[in-house]
Amino acid sequence: MPWTESTKMDEKLRFVSRFLDGESISALCREFGISRVTGHKIVDRYKESGMKAFTDRSRKPFRQANRLPFQIEKLIVQVKKEFPTWGAPKIRERIHTHYPDVALPAKSTVHAVLDRNGLVTKKRRRRTRLEGTPLSDTYVPNTLWCTDYKGEFMLGNKNYCYPLTVTDYASRFLICCEGLESTREADAFGVFERLFKEYGLPNNIRSDNGVPFASPNALYGLSSLSVWWLRLGIGIERIKPGNPQQNGRHERMHLTLKKATTNPPGMNMLQQQDKFEDFIQVFNYERPHQALEMKRPADFYQPSNRKYEGLPDIAYPFHDKTVTITNCGRICIEGKKIHFSTVFAGQDVGLRQVEDDVWLVSFMEYDMGYFDLESHRVQALENPFGPKVLTM
Repeated sequence: MPWTESTKMDEKLRFVSRFLDGESISALCREFGISRVTGHKIVDRYKESGMKAFTDRSRKPFRQANRLPFQIEKLIVQVKKEFPTWGAPKIRERIHTHYPDVALPAKSTVHAVLDRNGLVTKKRRRRTRLEGTPLSDTYVPNTLWCTDYKGEFMLGNKNYCYPLTVTDYASRFLICCEGLESTREADAFGVFERLFKEYGLPNNIRSDNGVPFASPNALYGLSSLSVWWLRLGIGIERIKPGNPQQNGRHERMHLTLKKATTNPPGMNMLQQQDKFEDFIQVFNYERPHQALEMKRPADFYQPSNRKYEGLPDIAYPFHDKTVTITNCGRICIEGKKIHFSTVFAGQDVGLRQVEDDVWLVSFMEYDMGYFDLESHRVQALENPFGPKVLTM
């Protein structure tokens, strides 16, 4: 039984009373709807403290972390105002020099005091602004695929559906509309691998800058999915943020898809996928398209002659070393760990020493950046995933 705040003490008393009368604690726990661990705690506290045990104990800590005597806090603030450019380490050292009898607080404690008193200038976190790439135009099927998620919607069972859609730009053929439970990268990997096996590989894929197609905080905005595409020889096109019209053909298909399949939605994911499959059949093989002179997408589309055979081998014959990026996104060289990017985890990159202690890191034919063994971080070059990608 649930215990409300007004009856909690009474219920504990009844629980203990019946236990002291000889009833089994297991049976009591089942009746009161609590675990045996909780039941034993109630009994043990009664044995230790009597009636006081049934007054809820405060969960407030005995002392507040980083809280100093007010005299020391005042001293820290005073030193900061006297030397406004000083940080916690220098302030702490000055206090130690001039007041050796004062218990020396930790640097983090001094910093916390400064923060509480509004004396810390906090840096705004810089967000990487993703920009679009040059966009291509083509009349040849499989030169360019377009992909996106049609906005999520609720099914009849109250679960959400996230449709991943893929179209061929030239023929407007709807290659895929797959209802997924989320926009997780792993789910997208599975869908695209199936499509590549069935339809072959496109030359390029156009998407927006959202997950899982891009990662705003990763190197060049790449994601694990887009790195995989690059490994397969597929170029990347990204529309400019806030400009969905740059993927206009695909967006117009989404409007038609929404009207035909989501009002009403299916009761569950299987029923909804049935709706999607029916729509794909009609859209590709029966529905005339004005932009195709009233012909159907299937009249123009044919699978790619670039077969999917898994990831090709990658080699760096003109580099000094080939290393595999660790799962945490690092390059390990000469006992040093250089932060690169987690989206390249498991991928081989080429390293070439260009000066003393200066290395160039390359992925496939793309030069990504330089690093030295002291900075432990790659300094990125100009974004290589622009026009060069479109010509692959």
